[in-house]
Amino acid sequence: MPSRRTRTGAILCDLIASRRGATAVEFAMIAVPFFALLFGVLELGMLFMASTAIDAATAGVARQIRTGQFQASANNTAADFKNAVCSNMSWISTSDCQANMSLDVRTFPNFAAISVTPPVANGAIDQTQLTFNAGASCDIVLVRAFYPWTLLAPVLEPGLPNLGSNQRLLTTAIAFRNENWQANGPPCS
Repeated sequence: MPSRRTRTGAILCDLIASRRGATAVEFAMIAVPFFALLFGVLELGMLFMASTAIDAATAGVARQIRTGQFQASANNTAADFKNAVCSNMSWISTSDCQANMSLDVRTFPNFAAISVTPPVANGAIDQTQLTFNAGASCDIVLVRAFYPWTLLAPVLEPGLPNLGSNQRLLTTAIAFRNENWQANGPPCS
């Protein structure tokens, strides 16, 4: 009768020599980093697409402020500006945009006086720091859009969130001098 030690050693030798299941074990070792990398790349791609959509929509509507079309229209309130930006959004739904987008439009005496501090307090957008003033002819205007993006891939959370609780603040800013749209007005200086 073989000893228990010999039988255990034989089983271990058989397991070490066996190749059955080797592919499954190798996949298990590679799967976690592979899927972490895959989800990270997808998350960053979605983040950049959303950022580009916000930038393009805001720039298009800000052009209406620059040319005076927005100020001259009957729909020239902050809510109308937000509606116009959200309706130009190509990648984020209009309802999601309406619920989460924050806009800040303000004038400055010169370009050197422009301040671009994000209106964030306690890990959220502070609505009290936002204003809406589209300006008059020849005014210097800063248009900023803020959108809290919820990260889907928790693997990116340590490196990306700046709003806390798995959220990243997407921001765009456009500074310009309004065109002189006054009839026979003085040239902008």
